[in-house]
Order: sequence, then C-alpha cells, then structure tokens
Amino acid sequence: MDPLGARSQFVEVQNLPTWDQPQGVQDEVDRKKRLTEEDDQLANQLNSLESPFPFRQDINSKIVLFNGDVALLNCTAIVNTSNETLTDKNPVSDSIHRYAGPELRDELLKLKGCRTGEAKMTEGFNLAARFIIHTVGPKYKAKYRTAAESSLYSCYRNVMQLSKEHAMASVGLCVVSTVKRAYPLEDATHIALRTVRRFLENHGENIETVVFAVSDVEEPVYRKLMPLYYPCSIKEEKISLPFLPADIGNAEGEPVVPERQIRIAEKPGNLEDDSGDDSLDSDLGLVGSHAFARMEGDVDKQRKLILQGQMSEAAQHKQHQRNYNRWLCRARAEDLSDIAALKALYQTGVDLCGRTVMVVVGRNIPVTIIDMEKALLYFIHVMDHITVKEYVMVYFHTLTAEHNHLDTDFLKKLYDIVDAKFKKNLRAFYFVHPTFRTKVSTWFFTTFSVSGLKEKVHHIENLQQLFTCILPEEIDIPPFVLEYDTRVNSPYYTAQSSGL
Repeated sequence: MDPLGARSQFVEVQNLPTWDQPQGVQDEVDRKKRLTEEDDQLANQLNSLESPFPFRQDINSKIVLFNGDVALLNCTAIVNTSNETLTDKNPVSDSIHRYAGPELRDELLKLKGCRTGEAKMTEGFNLAARFIIHTVGPKYKAKYRTAAESSLYSCYRNVMQLSKEHAMASVGLCVVSTVKRAYPLEDATHIALRTVRRFLENHGENIETVVFAVSDVEEPVYRKLMPLYYPCSIKEEKISLPFLPADIGNAEGEPVVPERQIRIAEKPGNLEDDSGDDSLDSDLGLVGSHAFARMEGDVDKQRKLILQGQMSEAAQHKQHQRNYNRWLCRARAEDLSDIAALKALYQTGVDLCGRTVMVVVGRNIPVTIIDMEKALLYFIHVMDHITVKEYVMVYFHTLTAEHNHLDTDFLKKLYDIVDAKFKKNLRAFYFVHPTFRTKVSTWFFTTFSVSGLKEKVHHIENLQQLFTCILPEEIDIPPFVLEYDTRVNSPYYTAQSSGL
C-alpha cells in the first residue's frame, strides 16, 4: 500500500484515452498518412463492399490501447498469462505476482492448474484490480496452427465471458501469447482484436472498458492492426477492408476452417450430432475406413442418402452449411480484383422499406470470357454480410447481348450453394428492362428449377416503375441504362413534371 499522501503507482483506467479519441500528435500524423488521396480513390472503389467490422463509435469508446504494465491497471479485473500449472515465469506473470503479494501464489495452488484455452479467476489481493483472470495460451507449432488458433481464441473468449458473468465494468488484457510460447505476434494480435470486437458486439452491453496492455515491442503491431477491427471512421473502414485476413472467424470471432475437418459425433452413427474439430492436418491423409473415420459417416454415403430422401432435414442443413463455408473461405482467400473491376455487382442505398439495395448490371458480365467460378466466389464474398438482414436485388438487363446471358445451370448452382439467409432475407428481385425471351426463361427457372423465388420476382419495364419502390437518389444507375430508358420510355422527371 502506498504511504499516506504519496502518489499512487497504479493507473486509473478512466483517465486513459479511448480508441475514439486522438491518441497524440504522432498518432494523428500516422493516421493522416493512411488517409491519403490514393486512399480516397480506393475507398470509392470499395463503396460496393460492406466491411465485416464496420465503424462503431460506441465500441471504440470502450477500447483503450495502453503501453505499460497490466498489473498497474486500476480496473475490475486484469488478465494473467501463465502455463498449465499456473507457475509460469514471464514478465507479465512476474509483475502481477510482485504487486499482488504472496497470497496470490497460495490461492493459485487451490485452483489445481488450468488447461490451455481455459480461464480461471482469483482475487486481486494487493493489486488495484479487484480480480485476476488467469489463462493459458497455446504453444505454437506451424504443423498444428489450427489447434493453436482455436486455443488462443478460447483464451480471449473465456476471459471476456468471465467478465460478463461477474458483471465487470472494466478488464485489462495482457498479450496472452508470450514469447516463450512462440506464437507469431501479428497472427495472435488478429485473433485478440477480432475476438474482443465480436464479444462486445454480441454480449458487451454492460462492459464499459477493455484495455489492451502492450509492451514497446507489441504496440506498433497493435496500432497497425487496430484500424482493421476498430476503424475510427467510415473512410478508415473502407480503406482497411482489403487488409483484413482471409479468415476473419465466425460471428463470435472463432477461427473457421471448413476444409480438412474431422467431425466427431457424441453418439457415433448419429448424423444429426455434428460438433468438434480436429486440427492435426498432417494426419488427415491417414483417415480411412477404420472406426474413428466412421464416426462422422461416409460423405458419399450421406450424399446417397440425400438423393434417396433418407437423410434428416437437420443433417442436410448442416452438410449444406459446411459446403457454403468452404465456398466462403475460398472467396475470402482468393484475389477477386479482376471480377470487382467489372462493377457488375455493388451496394447502393435503401428501398422505401429501408432494406439494402444490391445492383447487378447484366451488360458488365462477360460470361464467355471471365472465370464464372470466380464470379460466383465474388458474389458470395460481397453478399455474405449483406444477407444477414432483409435486402432487395435490382438486375439491369438493359442492352445485354448473348455473351452477357447467365445460363440457368449457373444460376441453379448459385442458388443451391448460397446460405439459407440469402433466400430468406431476399424480399424482392426487380428485373429491369426484360425481353420476352427473358420473361419466359425466368418463368421456367422460378417454376421448375427453384422454389420460393417466383413470388419475389418483379419485371420492371421502365425506371419510373422502379422509382415507385426505390427513390432515384437511393440507387446508382449506370449511365447507359438511363440513356436507354430515356430513349425508349419518357424521362422520369419529365413525366413527373407533366403530372403536376
């Protein structure tokens, strides 16, 4: 305890600048360097894409990046990184033990260790923090990277879960992956930042402050990656989008590796119970017909059951979800810039019901030239985050030629691959400037090839008709479409004026 009248060595969390506030002169200079005129152009090109980590000032106001000793933070709880016996010697743990006092060591003996990825809690004793959350980070080996990623995610997730369960207002996070455990710092930082971000989005309503306590070595990496997950403006959000890694995790930030997974059912032979991943990629080549491999069930056998109508609806849904996740993972990993440059798919405003409007420009799709599989990947990449809520599609068929027509086999494949949310949340499909041939093709496709789409398709003969559903200022229409509509139909504003 500090002598009476002496200045406390502990740091008051509420006095630290949050991520939505200027971090200092140098930080502002660095940020301006990122937001150059070239970045402006890049942001404009990316306006059709929606970031999975959008600008949220309410979340940024909870985040603090602190260069200093986590043991000195005066917050509800701080995090200690240790080993499975909770006796690790590392700078973070040593400092916490020094300030907490000998009672902490005695208390840790009662916990009887902690498994990798778990989190356990003790009192803070002589610390300013009321509690200490102890967690064990994984030892990193490239051969078992998937297992390491999942374990590190569990560390941060379990820490945040304990914070929520005990109604903690503030928590100070150290860098869990220590040098001794050989985890690449940048990879570990991605997992830490996105896991906390997702937790605050989904469960963090009562958590007021999360402090990332870093050292001089760790701070530059955190400052580099923070804008990807906590952009400070919409502009920074757009500019950061291309720099996000291919695997950004699921809705909770957990790493998703759909390929090369072994699924182990709780009750072998029960296809509906499908949980648990094995990350030892090198061993997958050995999987064969032995009992362990049969725990999931033969994939070909499952497909045969689907064709025979014998597989349960739940099992079919899970298999479809795994298939979609494979496509999504590929979409995030591949370079799709050539498809994006076509400007055939982009997001614009909202319709009269406030639903997001997505535009497809048929003439910009050179079907006979481009790689249609990459086009499908690009569609999935762009639409995955749009389709989590209600949306509408506007397809401009204007002046499309034979080489722009998407065949029904491709459309059927697309419809079969996409996630259920694509179909559920699509509220309307506006087919603008259809021909007689396309009307017939659309009728056959929606009647015999797919189900549930027919009532959502609306053939729009002119833009004036479209504007009764979507205001002109809410949709970005290609110039050639406007010119064509003006030539074939009366101009929209002229028609409006004549009606006054």
